[in-house]
Amino acid sequence: MLIAILAASVVATSAGAGKSMPTPASAAQQDTVPVFTLAQALDRAVQLNPGYVAALGSVAEAQWGRTAARVAFFVPSATVSLGQTWYSQPFFNFGTLKQSSTSSTLQLQAEYTIFSARKFTDLGRTQAELEAATATEVQRRFLAALLTEAAYYGVLADLELTRVARERSQRAEQQLIASRARVTSGAAVQTDSLTVRIELIRAQVGQLSVESDLTVARLEFGRRVGIAGPADPAPLDTALAPPLPLTLEDAVRRALEQGPAYRIARAQERAAEAVLKGERGSYLPTLTLSAAHTRFDETVFPNAFGVSNITVGVSLPIWNDGRRELAIIQARTTRDVSRAVRSDLERAAVRDVTFLYDAYETARAKFALAAEALVAARENYRVQGARYRSGATTVLDLIQAQNSLSDAEAGVVQARYVARLAFAALEATLGARLAPVPGEGQ
Repeated sequence: MLIAILAASVVATSAGAGKSMPTPASAAQQDTVPVFTLAQALDRAVQLNPGYVAALGSVAEAQWGRTAARVAFFVPSATVSLGQTWYSQPFFNFGTLKQSSTSSTLQLQAEYTIFSARKFTDLGRTQAELEAATATEVQRRFLAALLTEAAYYGVLADLELTRVARERSQRAEQQLIASRARVTSGAAVQTDSLTVRIELIRAQVGQLSVESDLTVARLEFGRRVGIAGPADPAPLDTALAPPLPLTLEDAVRRALEQGPAYRIARAQERAAEAVLKGERGSYLPTLTLSAAHTRFDETVFPNAFGVSNITVGVSLPIWNDGRRELAIIQARTTRDVSRAVRSDLERAAVRDVTFLYDAYETARAKFALAAEALVAARENYRVQGARYRSGATTVLDLIQAQNSLSDAEAGVVQARYVARLAFAALEATLGARLAPVPGEGQ
């Protein structure tokens, strides 16, 4: 899932490079939009994520199941019942030894399983289920955080790309003025101004398109932080992404040791193994101790006559129409499937972690190269502008230089936020933060 999210983000960002970028909202509108740091957004979004809320409930359920399995070794099950009955005519009440039209019964029952194989296997099963639920809570928390970071970076990227789109339109407007002046003076033909006019229209159309993208991105971010409207992220630094604080080998090792997906797979395998042992234990006898005390009377709380009993029982199932054997086969199949899932997941760990690790390193390298390309594109645009004004080049060369500059600016933005998202995806796979979250402590 994490790989799919990251790949989709890379594709979406790359697709956005081919079109013009959004324009910012008005200053008045921006003043009314709430702003959140990344740490604030994560704190709010995680608590609102349905998957994470369900995972918290599963942890509480697993904790109680673990407690119940432990308590069963020391505390018997107990039941108390009280009943009052009215009859249409008097009858002999053996509690009071006289005629009565009412009778009451109070019964206390307790049962303790002295020996049962399932009591012991339930300890291992509930422990494994608790670990699986805990790991699932971590997994859902990081997945919710990853979705929130994607929305956070999406708004920041669109905000930066609006500047790129606006500057492209401004440059096209300036070129249109210059080309018209050259046409009027006879230094250029009419097609120059028409060509620049077409480029201006393209820039304006792209600007309108990306304005819509920005609006949707703000609404998506607002949804993540629990607002029925747009929200803005606090700005982040634009420096080159730092190198990862661990090697690829360390990342693979940490993923296998503490990665939520791998912990869940191992815990589910252990739980399935415990269930299989419990089903096999049904071939063994079960030893129980039970006690009961019953009182009879005609009043609401009977006290006229009481009787108690204690029973020690041993049960040994012989044949139950094959249901026991079928349950063993089903439990063994579940165990084998869980084992295969865990084994396959661990074999794929090197590939999955390498994909995320290299995605981050590649994005860092792309950012550095994109920054160099931006410097070159700016200089090329400056030179082409000067050459066009002096009549040494054509308007097509100037427009190409402008588009190269816009693409280079967009490339820097894309590489920066793809790197941040790749970093977040790697953290989600490892189940641990590798760097402080911007805005923590604010």
